[in-house]
Amino acid sequence: MKEFKNKVALITGAGNGFGFEIAKECAARGMKLALNDIDKKDLEIASEALRKEGAEVLTLHADVTIPEEVDKMVDRTIDTFGQIDFLVNNAGVAIAGPVWELPLQDWEWIVSANIMSQVYAMKKVIPLMLKQNTECHILNVASVAGLITSNGMPAYHTTKHASVALTESTSFDLQAIGSKIKLSVFCPGFVQTDLHNYERHRPERFNDKSDPYYQSPSYFAGQKRAEFVIKTGMPIDSIGMSVLTAIEEDQFYILTHPLYNTIIGRRVKDMLEGRGPDLQVLRG
Repeated sequence: MKEFKNKVALITGAGNGFGFEIAKECAARGMKLALNDIDKKDLEIASEALRKEGAEVLTLHADVTIPEEVDKMVDRTIDTFGQIDFLVNNAGVAIAGPVWELPLQDWEWIVSANIMSQVYAMKKVIPLMLKQNTECHILNVASVAGLITSNGMPAYHTTKHASVALTESTSFDLQAIGSKIKLSVFCPGFVQTDLHNYERHRPERFNDKSDPYYQSPSYFAGQKRAEFVIKTGMPIDSIGMSVLTAIEEDQFYILTHPLYNTIIGRRVKDMLEGRGPDLQVLRG
C-alpha cells in the first residue's frame, strides 16, 4: 500500500499497545478505523482519543478467539464502511511455562488468541479483498519469538512461529493467483506494551484456576519475568510510524531490534549444520 487516505483499517487488539499505536498512525494518514478489543473499557478510551483527533472510528467489542465473533466484526466493518483495505491481526497473549507444567487450557487459549484469530480473520477478509480487487494489505503481528527460540515459553514460541509461517504461506498463495493483496509479519522484540497483563484478558472458558500450576513457582516466575522484560523494553512511541513506513516500502518481515539479527542468523546456521539448541550458547 502506498496510499492510505480514506482507506479502511480493521485492527484487532486496538485498545492498547501495538494495536493502538498502529491505529494512531493510520488515523494520522487519513484512514477510517474499525477497532476491536476484548477489553471494552480500553477500546472505548482508545476510540474516544482517536475521535478527538478527528478520526472516523467504529468500535467493535469482540473476542477474536471465537470465529462467529470475528465474522460479526468483519460484517459490521463492511456494513459501516463498505470495504476493508488494511487488516491488522494484532490481538494476542504471552503465556510462560514448560510444556510438562502448562495447563492444557492455556495451550488452547494461546493457540486461539495468537494463531487461530489470525486464521479466522484472514479466512473472512481475504475473499472480500479479492472481490474489491484493489491494493490491500494484511499485517500479522507475530514476534521475534517467531524467528528464534529460547527457554521458558514454548507455547508462545510455537504460536509465533506459526504466525510467521501462516503469513509466508498465505503470501505464496496470493501471489499464485495474481492477487493485489500484500502481506507483512511484524516481529518485534521487547517493547513497552501491556502484554504482561494478559490475565486481565482471559476469557471465562479458559479461566479454570483449579490446576495447581497457577500457585506454582513456575507460574509466578513467568509473570515476574514477563513484567521485567516488557517494562524495560523499547519505548512504544515510534512503533506505529515504523510499521506503516515498512508497509509503504513493501517490507515483508518487520523487525524492531537489530541486536536479534545475530541470533536469527546463528539459528539458521545451526539448522543448516545440524546443531540443536544449546542453552549455554543462548545465555552467552
